[in-house]
Amino acid sequence: MGFVIAVDGPAASGKGTIAQGLARCYGYPALDTGLLYRAVGWTVRQAGQDLDDEFAAMAAARGLEPDQLDNPQLRDRAAGEAASRVAVHLGVRGALLAFQRDFAAREPGAVIDGRDIGTVIAPDAPAKLFVTARPEIRADRRWRQLVAQGETVSLDEVLADIHRRDERDSGRAAAPLIAAPDAVLLDTSEMTIDNAADAARRIVEAARARWAAS
Repeated sequence: MGFVIAVDGPAASGKGTIAQGLARCYGYPALDTGLLYRAVGWTVRQAGQDLDDEFAAMAAARGLEPDQLDNPQLRDRAAGEAASRVAVHLGVRGALLAFQRDFAAREPGAVIDGRDIGTVIAPDAPAKLFVTARPEIRADRRWRQLVAQGETVSLDEVLADIHRRDERDSGRAAAPLIAAPDAVLLDTSEMTIDNAADAARRIVEAARARWAAS
């Protein structure tokens, strides 16, 4: 395994932007694992099936193809809610585990962001970040993103979604959203995108120094 950068955190914390920036900085491929679960949820819904049906969701996960992640509809609010619902299924998480671990094994390194990268997917990753922000800040960010995409939704609705997803992601039995013991906490509540990117790079550079010396 090369130098893996694991970026975890709740919805709209800024982890995706940070992960993409780190990937560009170091020339590593990046994987947004949230898209995997969004693709599974989207597939289940398109088939007219129940998101709470573990067998339907597991079948969708097993049949997932990489090019499905390019679907722009995976970025909308409904796909995010669907992702959080199918992610509670043990069968879905198991079906997607090999996909994610194979990506983490790429040389010379990889950047992976999600909810359980540092705890489950790549527990031995040399660099682990847990990116977070206050719920109100995250809701405002997501609301602005959705409005820019043309969706009609209120800030209060988005905040309710954020609270609901946090509770579901943190309370699920399978790979709950928690910071790995050796992850560095990065609270982006009061940071600009550039500030957050700089802070993330400093964290990774410190991890690279430790990794090189080991």
